[in-house]
Amino acid sequence: MDEAVRRALEITPAATTRQRIVDITTTGRRTGLPRRIEIFFYHVAGRTYLCSGTVDRPSWYVNLLAEPALTFHLKGRVRADLRATARPVTEEPERRAVLTEIVADLNQPANPGHLVQPVDLEDWVRRCRLVELTFLD
Repeated sequence: MDEAVRRALEITPAATTRQRIVDITTTGRRTGLPRRIEIFFYHVAGRTYLCSGTVDRPSWYVNLLAEPALTFHLKGRVRADLRATARPVTEEPERRAVLTEIVADLNQPANPGHLVQPVDLEDWVRRCRLVELTFLD
């Protein structure tokens, strides 16, 4: 992986909203057509995650359950289209560990997600759709 791309993926809590926003292209579970959306990504313990917040059934998540391959589109200062696969994070201890970091990031004064603070960890552990990405490029 290119060094600039690697650095762009390794965001920290100091990252701006712009640095966190990417597009992903999934395969529609019913249509089989490409579906591109804008989403935040998170970097926790050396891994890259996507999460829905507390949206109940986001289409990107159900698409990835049906077909875990996706394209991750960096679109800030560094631009790249990265092939990846998604693994749903469903076990409570792992979810809690990852979401504790994400919620702490969102609850900082800069509030990169522009969410109403404080973001409630227990609500996110219960309701958030969370996937870990593995990059293939």
